Amino acid sequence: MRIRITIFAVISLIVFTACGGKDATLPAEGPDSNEEALYEAAQKNMRIGNYPRAIGMIDQLELFFPFSEYTRRARLDVIYANYKVGNTESAIDAANEFIRENPTHPNVDYAYYLRGLIYFEQDASAIEKLFGVDMHSRPPADAERALSYFAQLVRSYPDSEYAADARQRIIFLRERVAFFHNYVARYYMERRAWVAAAARARTVVEEFQDTRAVGEALQIMATSYRELDMEDLALDAERVLRENNLSVEKPRNEGFSLFKRNKKAQPERPAS
Repeated sequence: MRIRITIFAVISLIVFTACGGKDATLPAEGPDSNEEALYEAAQKNMRIGNYPRAIGMIDQLELFFPFSEYTRRARLDVIYANYKVGNTESAIDAANEFIRENPTHPNVDYAYYLRGLIYFEQDASAIEKLFGVDMHSRPPADAERALSYFAQLVRSYPDSEYAADARQRIIFLRERVAFFHNYVARYYMERRAWVAAAARARTVVEEFQDTRAVGEALQIMATSYRELDMEDLALDAERVLRENNLSVEKPRNEGFSLFKRNKKAQPERPAS
């Protein structure tokens, strides 16, 4: 990680010196530069949305002033800046490093939140590119990562200002993953792989009991067990379905667009 930062910082000395435009005024660069001036210039570029240049300046702080308080403050900013320019891997690496090195930082909860948000939006972006395709038929690898990261935030910092937003996303993500399990179970049913279908549906019933996917999962279990001549288990699945007054619901695809429309309601980035 440090090697990559150093290489990027050296390159940035060349690239950003040559850049013009309406960017924040650049301080002197190199080992003789002023750490406070570098930090303030990075902050100005963050405010005007010039995230690539802000990243370059923060990397210079890392290179020339690795133990500075300004550098420590800026490490939270570089997570956000990489997230904004779509550098997913760099943003996640920076967040993990920040959490590892600053476990008691007053804003460490934001690093946890951003990790989840990055993968949440990555999953949403992939779905938007596949317009017209049921999102619940896509493997939810990014959704599962986002779910894990948001769950860590809520578990570790239940009173965080980011926890409420994370909880709403967790509800949606659990639905997303649960309905994918049902999709796979239906795939197995179509191929008369009844054992596999029942097992996949049982995962929903046991691990995603709070989702709307449970009704369909119980129906899949009942059908699969009956095909396997396991009538007692089929009747038991139907009993649970009936006693809990569950219906077979279809997944809704509008969830990501709702979060996208409400983007302004997201918690703000903390001040460094």
